[in-house]
Amino acid sequence: MGTQNPSAPSRVRSRIAGHDHPNQGGLIHDNSRHTARFTVIGNHLAQHADLSLLAIGLGTHIQSLPRGSRIDIKSLAARFPEGVARIAAALRELEKHGYLRRERLRIPDGRIVTRTISCNQPPAARRHRPDHESADRERGSDRSMRPAPGDCAPGPRRKALSAVPSPSCSAPALLQAATDVLADLRRHDTRLLLSAADTDHLAPGVAAWLERDVTPAAVRHALLSNLPEAPLHRPAALLAHRLTAFLPPPPPFAPPAPERPVRHPLHNCDNCDRAFRAPTPGRCRDCSPGGRLA
Repeated sequence: MGTQNPSAPSRVRSRIAGHDHPNQGGLIHDNSRHTARFTVIGNHLAQHADLSLLAIGLGTHIQSLPRGSRIDIKSLAARFPEGVARIAAALRELEKHGYLRRERLRIPDGRIVTRTISCNQPPAARRHRPDHESADRERGSDRSMRPAPGDCAPGPRRKALSAVPSPSCSAPALLQAATDVLADLRRHDTRLLLSAADTDHLAPGVAAWLERDVTPAAVRHALLSNLPEAPLHRPAALLAHRLTAFLPPPPPFAPPAPERPVRHPLHNCDNCDRAFRAPTPGRCRDCSPGGRLA
């Protein structure tokens, strides 16, 4: 009875480690390795601090789609119960943070189409990415699933448009008339389909022409005449050049016309029946007392 067993534990141990015990609460993963039909999603998207939950889910869905899938707002609204407004807001979030990029292209038949590019690792995420290569080697992760460093590199930055003339008075009605002139150009030449940003930039230049007594038709003729037959890669830049280079001088100064003398209507004199001019009927100058009109 007095013999001690030195190999026996001093107390009974739980069969479940403390940090894995179900009473501890929190998330527990039950993971299995995928071998087919899976998508690698970075934690910079799945745990993004500034994106809404809808934007994170929509970004994950878009990255899982094959090339050529339709991800316009109407197609996504038909696929998911969220409405058009919420899906549009989520797409704007993803575009703001670099997960989506839109490019406008002209196809051979002359139409303008929008191409959407999904970036699984935006430049901002790559700049703040820690080095986990050694940990990945320990876990045996597949390097072939890593996105290439240049997959989401932004396209070439657009060259800024040159400055255009400015009107002396930026009245809303004047700027709206200028915007209407620019929006109407595509009806005469489909190559002159302008974006909203380009229209806002060019509208003051057109307003400066309208302010100089140039009619909208004359402005349109100056912008459309003798256009090159080759494709226009930067139509807004061409219009900005023409608005500046062809700006007409101000209209000639015209002195105000002198005031015309007042001509009173004719009346017949109440005394002699002669005609005379006066503001009101009465007597003529000769018949009035003291030689004054009555």
